[in-house]
Amino acid sequence: MATVKLGSKAEAFHLDGHSWICNTELPSDITIEIGEISFHLHKFPLLNRSGLLKKLISEYQDENGKGCILQLHDLPGRSRIFELVAKFCYDVKIELNSYNVAALRCAAEHLCMTEEYFGGNLISQTENFLNEIFGNWKDSMKVLETCGDLLPLAEELHIVTRCINSLAMKACADPNLFGWPMSARSSMKSSDGNILWNGISTEEKPKAIESDWWYEESSSLSFPLYKRLILSMESKGMKAENIGGSLIFYAKKYFRGLSRNSSFHDGTSRLNPVPPLSALSESDQRVLLEEIVGLLPTEKGVISTTFLLRLLRTAMILHAGPACRENLEKRIGAQLDEASLEDLLIPNLGYSVETLYDIDCVQRMLDHFMSINPTNLTGSPAIADEAQLIDTVPSLTPMTMVAKLVDGYLAEVAPDVNLKFPKFQALAALIPEYARPLDDGIYRAIDIYLKSHPWLTDSEREQLCRLMNCQKLSLEACTHAAQNERLPLRVVVQVLFFEQLRLRTSVAGWFFVSENMDNIDVVDNGNLIQPKNNERNPDNEITQEEKDEMPLMETDDMRQRIAELEKECKNMKKEIEKLGKPKSTWSAICKRFPRLGFGSRSEHQSSQT
Repeated sequence: MATVKLGSKAEAFHLDGHSWICNTELPSDITIEIGEISFHLHKFPLLNRSGLLKKLISEYQDENGKGCILQLHDLPGRSRIFELVAKFCYDVKIELNSYNVAALRCAAEHLCMTEEYFGGNLISQTENFLNEIFGNWKDSMKVLETCGDLLPLAEELHIVTRCINSLAMKACADPNLFGWPMSARSSMKSSDGNILWNGISTEEKPKAIESDWWYEESSSLSFPLYKRLILSMESKGMKAENIGGSLIFYAKKYFRGLSRNSSFHDGTSRLNPVPPLSALSESDQRVLLEEIVGLLPTEKGVISTTFLLRLLRTAMILHAGPACRENLEKRIGAQLDEASLEDLLIPNLGYSVETLYDIDCVQRMLDHFMSINPTNLTGSPAIADEAQLIDTVPSLTPMTMVAKLVDGYLAEVAPDVNLKFPKFQALAALIPEYARPLDDGIYRAIDIYLKSHPWLTDSEREQLCRLMNCQKLSLEACTHAAQNERLPLRVVVQVLFFEQLRLRTSVAGWFFVSENMDNIDVVDNGNLIQPKNNERNPDNEITQEEKDEMPLMETDDMRQRIAELEKECKNMKKEIEKLGKPKSTWSAICKRFPRLGFGSRSEHQSSQT
């Protein structure tokens, strides 16, 4: 820390209770009162240095005969700083440092201690010291921290502005190039404390300074000063990633819920402590959060979706303004594909709590995501194999990831008995059909909702099941759906029908390969298929023994099985037309078609789909 000593005389003052007394043989002829402290001094040294004191002494009228008594209760820095001013006037040694120079500069300005009254007066001395300090990051930061109690005079003297400009310039520059943040450290030690030998580090290579080196120190500032520092850095070209990183660090330091592993730091400095969040009222906390949200960079992806969701949850707890919550919801919606299910489960903190989780908030974020990612595919895919369905849609696209996230969210909120059917249906319907390569997720969510809401009408059950495409269910999901009594009978039949068509497609493809097997040669590695009549390589013909070793299915049994399935399907359609309600006829269908696996129907847990 930079320090300078002014004056030459030894200590000439002593404190007696609440009074400072000058150690001279001459009696005091002036008393200056600041708060509860009194200074018993002499007029001549003060008249020689201060224009204000000279004016007050000349205008003073002694009516009680008690001598000259002046009150300076509004002096910047109060009695602690006036003690140093008095010593300077008496030419007693005082120490200038980064903790007192701003207060001394303001006090000197208040007392009019200019060169007009004394050469090398306190104003010029403190200005020279400030100019030296602005070249050092740590000292500039300490000066800025002390300015909070010196406003507005510190602002009028441009101390705050000069500190902020100096700090912003150093933060935006490459610290490895100039070494500004390291300048306050001892020159005889390396960055990790290793002793240097003849000024040369024993380290092979000095460690590079990370771009976040200024986060912690800047977070000790009061928010008004911190905000000005951030805006200054932004105007000087600071990267959005660094601006966002600093804001995240600042927010986590003063809001407990934003970091699960972090705890409150007091963030105090010597003269201007930043109050812990617990000392702030709810309204002050709300204002602080809204200000931080307003400073967040607008570029997509700079702030993680997880942190934005935690900010949104904190904003709801503090009842932040609608503009703040809408800002966060739009930011989250723009990058909803990066969200996690756990962070999306926001408790309902509204005044009229209907559901356990805030469904409306998630729907607004999803609406915003869909508005900036319009659906560009229409129509449903034709009947095809499961692998073909997956291949038709690019994997891990933002829309696909959001579809998976929403399906998982619907499954989590489905057990809530207070979740109304229209709200569940509206949220599920926002996802376009093409976004789901497989519909196992939406099927699981629908099944859980049906189980938790047994009072739904048949029409409502039908509407819910229209949200999924039975052609896009996996084999495991189809097996579960075929035995699920909660589903409408039409859906179960549809599942079985599409499974039969899928089986026919697979078998037809196998027959095509089998009929052409005799016309191809299979190379040993299994990757190259060549025509049998290859004159260049006639020895590659497949032998009858190799054909016998290949895992071929019995063609006669397969043809017979397909014929039986077609016959049973036709009979099932006729029976359904004759029968009434699904529940009353279910056992009859199961007895009539035992081959379809309807024999014993045990209820499956929804979480096992």
